Amino acid sequence: MKLRTALQQGCGLLEGAGVPVARLTAEVLLGYALGRERAYLYAHPEEELNDLVRLRYEGCLDQRIQGKPTQYITRQQEFYGREFFVDADVLIPRPETEHVVETALEVARDARRVVDVGCGSGAIAVTLNLEMHAAVCATDVSLPALRVARRNAKKLGAQVQFVACDLLSAITPASVDLVVSNPPYVPLSDMQGLQREVRDFEPHVALFAGPTGLEIYERLVVESERVLRPGGALVVELGFKTSEAVRGMLGSRWRELRIVPDLAGIPRVLAAKLA
Repeated sequence: MKLRTALQQGCGLLEGAGVPVARLTAEVLLGYALGRERAYLYAHPEEELNDLVRLRYEGCLDQRIQGKPTQYITRQQEFYGREFFVDADVLIPRPETEHVVETALEVARDARRVVDVGCGSGAIAVTLNLEMHAAVCATDVSLPALRVARRNAKKLGAQVQFVACDLLSAITPASVDLVVSNPPYVPLSDMQGLQREVRDFEPHVALFAGPTGLEIYERLVVESERVLRPGGALVVELGFKTSEAVRGMLGSRWRELRIVPDLAGIPRVLAAKLA
């Protein structure tokens, strides 16, 4: 089987299974099976697949048709221009979360000590360390997630300290210049309405906050007041239709509040500074 034929057949199988962006997915999976970039497929369309590569490609297609996200198959996802390792122990970093990094760089560029709460793959923590050259600590309740984050820090040459704890419980009071987080914010009642790729494959501990979806925000705001130095900043990703509720959690100790929309105009990031 030639590369061109393999790509066409893979695309047809994915389209028939209702997989979004079937052509791109087939390209990514075939490139992964080959150990090549996608451009190679079009530069060598007549190349014959050997049996090992063909079987690997077919296995990848089958996993994707069964609902497994492409990123968990290839075990990589780009974030802020860097390739991160991901597996089923961590959420797949989304492009929207890059707004958290951009906002943090804007409001707290000079921060010297940063904590990323619920670090998952380490995408935010690693990126901020490499972009800001600040001392970054990343916390998570999941030991498997911390192992993934540590792997990414080592791979990308970031200097990040990893701590297993609940939110900010291990952080010293009044010791931090910037707290960032993409916390769990999906209400449990929304579980059945999620895409199966998310509901059935991504870690629930990183998705669901509780009945309302606001439970982690409530605790995070209180704990941030404890660990931030005066003038320190809090930057968090917002769930859908949570901006007003999270804004209402910030009492008189907070100032310079801003809500940052994503490219679709949806409120995506909240930032504020401790007075």
